[in-house]
Amino acid sequence: MSREHPFELTPPIGATDHLLGEAHAPVSVVEYGDFECPNCKQAAPAVKLLLDRFPGRISYAFRHFPQEEVHPHALLAAEVAEIASAQGKFWPMHDLLFENQLHLKGPNLRGYAERLQLDMARYSAELDDHIYLQRVREHAQSGRNSGVRGTPGFFVNRAIQDVSFGMHRLFEAVEAALHHR
Repeated sequence: MSREHPFELTPPIGATDHLLGEAHAPVSVVEYGDFECPNCKQAAPAVKLLLDRFPGRISYAFRHFPQEEVHPHALLAAEVAEIASAQGKFWPMHDLLFENQLHLKGPNLRGYAERLQLDMARYSAELDDHIYLQRVREHAQSGRNSGVRGTPGFFVNRAIQDVSFGMHRLFEAVEAALHHR
């Protein structure tokens, strides 16, 4: 971590990230989120608006940052999102988890997987073996290394953005980044 940029995204968006928008867009937005975090749920529609407002000009990546000490179901929800991702259904599961944020216990998660028509034998095996736990932990560690202290944690072109006073700050940061290109 350099002194000039103490809160810079590490690592940058890569091939293993969950991405919406254009992969090579001029502006990148990364969110570190927690499926059980009410503020993340509130941010989700704003992110969709952001993608609609700047079509083809931003890429958006979601990374896991489960805050287990305050959200007891967040880690398992993140693992389930990764299981869905392995079957090509990350974004539908992402949306279902936020839509049903108050119902993230094991049986509920299994029901969401069934609703998305995941291979349930594979789902059970991967969940039992915690196949994606390490990936979730790596996301969270990269967030901590990048200066994330809570969720949602946003970065625009690798610079951390404070959205604690409203999501309009994220829109302003994206507009500023686009104008400086």
